[in-house]
Amino acid sequence: MIYFDNAATSFPKAPGVSDAMKFYLDSVGASINRGVYASAQEAGLKTLILREQLCGFFHHSDPNHAILTAGNTASLNFVIKGFLQSGDHVLVSSLEHNAVMRPLKQLGIDFDRVPCDAEGFLDLNAAEALLRPNTKLFVLNHASNVSGTVQDAKSVGTLCKLHNIPLVLDAAQSAGHIPVDFEKFSLSALTVPAHKGLLGPQGIGALLLAPEFAQKLSPLLAGGTGSMSDSEELPRYLPDRFEPGTPNLPGIYGWSASIDYVNQVGLAALREHEITLTKRFLDGLDGISGLRLVGTRELSRRVGVIAVDFLRMDNAEAADRLEREYEILTRCGMHCAPSAHKALGTFPQGVVRFSVGYRTTEAEVDCALRAIKELTQNGKEHF
Repeated sequence: MIYFDNAATSFPKAPGVSDAMKFYLDSVGASINRGVYASAQEAGLKTLILREQLCGFFHHSDPNHAILTAGNTASLNFVIKGFLQSGDHVLVSSLEHNAVMRPLKQLGIDFDRVPCDAEGFLDLNAAEALLRPNTKLFVLNHASNVSGTVQDAKSVGTLCKLHNIPLVLDAAQSAGHIPVDFEKFSLSALTVPAHKGLLGPQGIGALLLAPEFAQKLSPLLAGGTGSMSDSEELPRYLPDRFEPGTPNLPGIYGWSASIDYVNQVGLAALREHEITLTKRFLDGLDGISGLRLVGTRELSRRVGVIAVDFLRMDNAEAADRLEREYEILTRCGMHCAPSAHKALGTFPQGVVRFSVGYRTTEAEVDCALRAIKELTQNGKEHF
């Protein structure tokens, strides 16, 4: 089996992740903020360590404003539903995931999609022209889960700061792949999943907040926090205000272990490996007819998400044959991002997505290229 679906979830997880989760389940077991006995204190300390790891990794200054959530989608919902009100206007990129678009649609919020070029790069001049007096938020997909295109978050942050508009960065496909700097990008909120580039477990994520922006958010959930238990009101202080209920402690232990691994190996080394494989993949596609590459060829402005549109067969058939005949696992279809496919010209047929990971090898890339070449030898143009 050759795994090329790391953009959906990394596999295998970082060394030490499963051991850390097992340690919590077998040897700790306690919750946090509910007891003062040793195991509860151990769990509380590990949770604080994870917050500090996240702040260090993303250049955020306050661990109390590193909110732990159920994942990146939950983090985005916390911001969108906790901040926006009827009558507000929002800017989004044309490449947004449904984790952004569905909450906006659900709330009935007015929004504009900032256009992009054929490679998926945002038109910053168009973004400024779309601003309105009631524009309250800019939500930006940092790296596309469809094309791998990386947006210039710093420039967008400068624009937002100039117009006093909070910038929310969705780092689902960039965290753990390229540097993400909360302060440098002038962010108000950063949403991060554990289970993709940071090589941790599913079911946990983080929402990093600027203090002034956090004060404007209404909590999406309410309940027990273990703090201020003599009151039926939510605590005003963070992180408790946004973290009611029992947290995913096995996930906390696992994620902490995966960040340790990423820090140990080094983001630069992981990036170099990813770019080497991506270049090999893109160069190999050059000699194959009957397909179209979606996204940029500029390695410094992309991550290892490689979208291929098969022109001589249905993309779903191509993905199915890759698995059945070659044991290559990919992801085909819309990737929960129909707006991105419309912007990139791959709607409604979608693409077959190959996404490399830290354990992907050059031999696996070569095997995928051979399989793609064989598949393109037959079939008719589908458009």
